[in-house]
Amino acid sequence: QVQLEESGGGLVQAGGSLRLSCVGSGRTFSDYNMGWFRQFPGKEREFVGAVDWSGTKSYYEVSVNGRFFISRDTANNMVYLQMNSLKPEDTAVYYCAADLHWGRIVAGQNEYWGQGTQVSVSS
Repeated sequence: QVQLEESGGGLVQAGGSLRLSCVGSGRTFSDYNMGWFRQFPGKEREFVGAVDWSGTKSYYEVSVNGRFFISRDTANNMVYLQMNSLKPEDTAVYYCAADLHWGRIVAGQNEYWGQGTQVSVSS
């Protein structure tokens, strides 16, 4: 089992930045690929970005590429989502996720999910 907990959400003005954190516990965190997803009201959860177990490979959804960056601190079981140049359309609940398989991370078929943290961007 892997437990994930997000933090760092909140309200920010358009153009601002926010950093989300996700702490993992349980099984060997360093073995897991980590992803970030978001869910808009009334919509299904969608992929934002992911980083592989080593921290050397990352992949982002087109609309956030160049604005959002994922990093991980394996020693402390942490994964971060740095969000810059935020737009009102980035308003959503953000989730971190973990899976041993890279393909499942990108496809949203992750084995483990956090509870989510709300990000609201005002215009």
